[in-house]
Amino acid sequence: MKLLVDANIPASEPCFAPLGSVRCQPGREIDAEALADVDALIIRSITRLDAETIEAAKRQGSPLSFVGTCTIGTDHVDMNALEAHGIRFASAPGCNAEPVVDYVLSALLLAMERRGERLFGKRVGVVGVGNVGGRLAARLEAMGIEVWRCDPPRAEQQYDQTFEARAVETRTFENQAFHDLDSLMAECDVLCLHTPLVRDGIHATHHLLDARRVDALCPGTVLLNAGRGDCIDGEALKRRLVEQGDLTVLLDVWENEPAIDTELAGLVDLATPHIAGHSLEGKLRGTWQIHQQLVAHLGQAEQVSMAELTPPAALRRIELDAGLEPEEALRLCMRAIYDPRRDHDHLASAMRHLTPARGFDACRASYPLRREFATLEVALSSMAVELSPWLAGAGFRVTTSG
Repeated sequence: MKLLVDANIPASEPCFAPLGSVRCQPGREIDAEALADVDALIIRSITRLDAETIEAAKRQGSPLSFVGTCTIGTDHVDMNALEAHGIRFASAPGCNAEPVVDYVLSALLLAMERRGERLFGKRVGVVGVGNVGGRLAARLEAMGIEVWRCDPPRAEQQYDQTFEARAVETRTFENQAFHDLDSLMAECDVLCLHTPLVRDGIHATHHLLDARRVDALCPGTVLLNAGRGDCIDGEALKRRLVEQGDLTVLLDVWENEPAIDTELAGLVDLATPHIAGHSLEGKLRGTWQIHQQLVAHLGQAEQVSMAELTPPAALRRIELDAGLEPEEALRLCMRAIYDPRRDHDHLASAMRHLTPARGFDACRASYPLRREFATLEVALSSMAVELSPWLAGAGFRVTTSG
């Protein structure tokens, strides 16, 4: 069996070498010609596998029978084309949801620190409450922060499952934790986007924040996008920032990746190269989940466990005593694990010395080791035990003494 694996997928050797001959290649260079003699393809979101590529590969006689993406998102793969050729498709839902939430919390604490404000007391709107957005909402609420959710497909599903009284004429969601997007824009201090990219239909998310909505954002809004770059009209956002400069914008995803708009990147408060989910654990989970699905496809037994793939963290424990406010303690612990300013600075530097596309990809290809909040134990003294709800809610392992 011949396997083609994106060169930047970690643990490909222990996960896939026992199954056959493995060839690694940069993800953006994978095309129909590369698939000519491949039985299984393992990719990430940077590889566009469209119908034309699949058709061309099959015309060349490619034996391709399995495609796995080590990512949550699947919009880079034409699944209909795969199905038409009987090619099994697998993704890794939830694999990097936890580090994306780590990223969002770190970015929001940073933004509020720069503004001289507190995150506590703000209302956060989460748009898209799937694997990432749902976890984010849960962690924020565990920290005592008010969350409004917006997810029309899930709201409709919940409505259909619970609405039985046909005599009721007015359809509302007041007793269900969903709000429409325009309400979030009007009522929330922070807006976090975590939607998949859907180009067509009544729930399309392409330019979900179009020019009208970008112009309608309340002055002072904190806007964070760690979902898909095409969900925001970048030109409209750039115009708003140039003309008014009254938003705090944190972007990890962009239109036209990797050739992102450098002017927009220079205007936002935090610009990172689509790395929100790039923790070691998140990457390994993605590889391992595809390993599990590939061995099942082949009718074989699991070759390696997630525990075997994951090394111990270098920093495992922090002890805190009295004297820190909750947000100070959160920033200290978060930055011990992950500081988003590093990624912002690396991207800015890379784009100064390389083309935007090469700089963007270089940052991703050479991304430094990053662990998740859950790998850190925060030991609280008896004088600091009141910090426990915030730290545990944020995702750290909290222990107390006395």
